[in-house]
Amino acid sequence: MSAVPTQTATLGGGCFWCTETVFLDVEGVVAVESGYCNGHVERPSYEQVCSGTTGHAEVVRVQFDPQRIGFRELLEIFFVTHDPTTLNRQGNDAGTQYRSGIYTHDDGQVRIAHEVIAELAASGAVRGKIVTEVLPEANYSPAEAYHQNYFARNPEQGYCAFVVAPKLEKFRKTFASRRRA
Repeated sequence: MSAVPTQTATLGGGCFWCTETVFLDVEGVVAVESGYCNGHVERPSYEQVCSGTTGHAEVVRVQFDPQRIGFRELLEIFFVTHDPTTLNRQGNDAGTQYRSGIYTHDDGQVRIAHEVIAELAASGAVRGKIVTEVLPEANYSPAEAYHQNYFARNPEQGYCAFVVAPKLEKFRKTFASRRRA
């Protein structure tokens, strides 16, 4: 019996520390890497991305086992754990690098992303217009090593305690059945 290959989802939901922390706790997720995509500078630094001049979004690349969790379920978690109605902002984090985005890897992901956004908009579960962009992933590069698994290594750091931890708790309460065992 051969192993099922993993699939990749690339998601931008504001600060990648928050998004990474949530998806590391999801059953069926094999790996999560913080990075940058869809900008015009090759292999930008964190400082360059934070300047807002590279066009990149802070993202996470989520490797997942499609037999354990689907792309649609990942997007449902994504939309509950960030605000898809604020353009270039998540909480106090402001700038184009914090935009909401789904950066697709194939036509199936494009279709599912648009379906989920339409369903969410029609449900009335969010107030305001959903501004999440759906674009093919381009010019991806991993973030520096010190950004990887940041929350687990720095849970007492101020941003982690007051911003990341509540997002993780929201995921755990809302999606208890999707938590990693």
